[in-house]
Amino acid sequence: MVLKVDGERGNLELLFVSPRIHSRGVGYAAWRAVERLHPEVRVWETVTPYFEQRNIHFYVNRCGFHIVEFFNAHHPDPNDPDTARELDEQFPEGMFRFEKRMDL
Repeated sequence: MVLKVDGERGNLELLFVSPRIHSRGVGYAAWRAVERLHPEVRVWETVTPYFEQRNIHFYVNRCGFHIVEFFNAHHPDPNDPDTARELDEQFPEGMFRFEKRMDL
């Protein structure tokens, strides 16, 4: 897992669980531990490719994130100038941006 925490905002850069142990609650337990370790974070953010249905299910249905934006070649991330090129080359179908707002 790779996280970036800056005050009340957190970014989940990477969460990897070996496919051999998918569906055993390991990823969810890891995410819950992050939430407990960083109670100061009010908004978490992450992205995942359009075609990763398993990731979309995990973030939305298991972890409580909401899809808030869809990046593609016609709508790249305005905060990351390299996104347009990356979307064209690596993720031509686009990427979803997720947010999770923590209860106060």
